[in-house]
Amino acid sequence: MKLLFPLLKKELLMHQRNYSIIWVPIVFILLAIMDPITTYFLPVILENVGGVPEGLVIELPTVPPSEAFALSLSELSMFGILIVILLTASSISQERQSGVSELLLVKPINAHHYIGSKALAKMVLFIGASSIGLLFSWYYVSLLFGALSPGFIILAIVFYNCWFIFVISLTLMFASMIRHHYAIVGVTILTLAVGSIINSIFHHNIPWFYNNLSPLIITMLESKTISTDLILNISLLLVTSISLLLLSFSMFNQNERL
Repeated sequence: MKLLFPLLKKELLMHQRNYSIIWVPIVFILLAIMDPITTYFLPVILENVGGVPEGLVIELPTVPPSEAFALSLSELSMFGILIVILLTASSISQERQSGVSELLLVKPINAHHYIGSKALAKMVLFIGASSIGLLFSWYYVSLLFGALSPGFIILAIVFYNCWFIFVISLTLMFASMIRHHYAIVGVTILTLAVGSIINSIFHHNIPWFYNNLSPLIITMLESKTISTDLILNISLLLVTSISLLLLSFSMFNQNERL
């Protein structure tokens, strides 16, 4: 632990110097509030853009607060996760190419400290950014669409961040095996895409599958109960994340021949 904290401090300082500690939360806030606000003002936007026949009254179906919040989860699951993959993949590949990793990986520092510090730093950055973004979403959803239970919103944010932990762990696992940045990004995105396809086909049979977290969270907000499927999903994500990190330690040691 004494060696882990200095490396963690180095990673957080790097995020501070490249301003990702500032721009990532801002981007996540914009992603989280963009769809709910756009959906609410869509009739006004259509009227001002033009092309609507005179006298036509646009009446869109009322969007429940939980579905409006789901729009935020959808944006973060798409563009937010892409940012997570890009930044996490580059954290190892760039240091390998520049030779920094070889300078750091000397005794008593090993792969556990090196990978572990990067995992913790990325979790601090992205969990913090997603939590802030979803809190902003909650505020605008409550203002425009109706109230959501504060307690269940906090649970929704905590549960949803398990998906970010899983993606960070998955990316680091591939980064420990592959040296090229774009290859890491491509393989990670492909893996998540395959998981999404499996979930779309078999979600009725395995509702607790990895990629079904967002629908389970929305169901929790609507019913105000935590389902068994949601508990199984969270457990699966966390256990898999720990396993991926342990595997990344082993693979990185093997590839670097430490």
